[in-house]
Amino acid sequence: MKKHKILKSLFNKINRIVLTGFITLFFSLSFNCYSQETDNNFETVKNLDVFYSLYKELNLYYVDPIVPGEIIKKGIEGMLKSLDPYTVYIPESQIEDIKFITTGQYGGIGAVIRKSGEFTVIAQPYENSPAAIAGLLPGDIIVEIDNKSIKGISSDQVSELLRGEPETSVQLKVKRPGEESTLSFTVIRKEIKRNSVPYYGLADDKIGYIALDDFTNTAAKEVQEAFLSLKKEYNISSLIIDLRGNPGGLLIEAVKICNLFVPKGEHIVSTKGKVAQWDKTYTSSAEPQDTEIKIVVLVNRGSASASEIVAGAMQDLDRGVILGQRTFGKGLVQTTRELSYNGVLKVTTAKYYIPSGRCIQALDYSNRNEDGSVGNVPDSLISEFKTKNGRKVYDGGGIMPDVVVEPELYSNIATSLIIKNLLFDFAVYYKSLNPEIPSADKFVFTDADYQDFVNWVKDKDFDYETKSEEYLRLLIETSKEEKYYSDASPELEALMTKFSHDKNKDLMMFKDEITDIICQEIVVKYYYEKGAIIYGLKNDPEVKKAVELLNNEKDFQKILMP
Repeated sequence: MKKHKILKSLFNKINRIVLTGFITLFFSLSFNCYSQETDNNFETVKNLDVFYSLYKELNLYYVDPIVPGEIIKKGIEGMLKSLDPYTVYIPESQIEDIKFITTGQYGGIGAVIRKSGEFTVIAQPYENSPAAIAGLLPGDIIVEIDNKSIKGISSDQVSELLRGEPETSVQLKVKRPGEESTLSFTVIRKEIKRNSVPYYGLADDKIGYIALDDFTNTAAKEVQEAFLSLKKEYNISSLIIDLRGNPGGLLIEAVKICNLFVPKGEHIVSTKGKVAQWDKTYTSSAEPQDTEIKIVVLVNRGSASASEIVAGAMQDLDRGVILGQRTFGKGLVQTTRELSYNGVLKVTTAKYYIPSGRCIQALDYSNRNEDGSVGNVPDSLISEFKTKNGRKVYDGGGIMPDVVVEPELYSNIATSLIIKNLLFDFAVYYKSLNPEIPSADKFVFTDADYQDFVNWVKDKDFDYETKSEEYLRLLIETSKEEKYYSDASPELEALMTKFSHDKNKDLMMFKDEITDIICQEIVVKYYYEKGAIIYGLKNDPEVKKAVELLNNEKDFQKILMP
């Protein structure tokens, strides 16, 4: 026993000396040309040694078992979180996610899934995907994968189980609403490739519309093909490019898309970083497709990264009008670096600068909205720049549209119905009763249909609190704390009664809004994402505003002039 302890102690000392020596050697080799950073290198070595010592003591003495992979991963995540939201460690088990982001491809069944209670639900199979071909439907509750219950496990874990090498099979047992017994499916995984352009068509006579969902390695090619098709088939004179909700992707694809509409040799975007190799300027290197066609680019708070390069370059070069809401404000360039054991570090190496010299990146993370997009930026942090025509534009984070259209917010009752997935569930119920519906652009949800929905939802568990009720509740709670409630209770309770919402009344008051959301949910069940876009174009206020602007040459050109 004594000999064992001596050997263990010797091993720990040798291990520590070797680790410290390796770290010291590594940093001395990496930074030998920066003698002024000696102190910083010493601090790095010292703190890595502290981290090793701390982990060793935890591993030896902590009361419960420690899973090395999990606790070290949390330490890594905590370290990276202190830098920016986009510098992340990706272990080998999640490498497929990187492939999907850059190519839009992965091996799997091809379906959107979501958590529902203790199980995971098929929210929507992709068109012509293995899931759709096998017969899986929206609303199917997955109860088993390969004969193993998935009760209680996360949707991320379910996603990992569903993914796999193409041509391999996966066995699913599902509970389908309306069916008494479970259904079994054998799904053959395929290489799933999602289109960056899910739909293109006409928004109005001679006005083309292209929806761009992301910037995978085929995005520019898909946009070009869509544009040429619209010109050939409809001889369009104007174009709407929809980047709303587009989170970005490959920088080079953004450059290529701009190149379709701006002359060869134009500066599109620059990147600047700490290391000189990341300082690059990207210009339009090919002959464009059309430098004259009028363009409106639609953006919102969900338009980020490569979307902001396209919107920002089009604005700075006065090539198109940007319409919608201020974009997300992600102007950081990430590069992947391979690590040991097949892990990957996605690290921020530079920032984006668009033609006017503006940086897209939000300057202050503390002023972010809940969804991470740009919040209120103090005037002192905002600088003025000029577009090619001399128009004034500003930095501070994201791209401020030339034409601001405030987003339409959902009512409290609609929000509650969405959160509770009741509109989704009703669409599943509706499809079970109606095997077919008219095409997406002709589908109509009648008054009788809406009354069926009202009857269906009556016994469902959903509720909400209006702003008036929230403020009154807070007032009552505060008055009780300050001991004023007893004197004012009759008036306060009367106000609460007066302002209390009535679900039946609200269902009729917000009928048009709820109907529109229900229709989107129904149409996507029959005609997939493309159908939902086609239906949505009919009542889209931002598309309508873009059409109105493109049909008014004077107003359109006026915006592009200083």
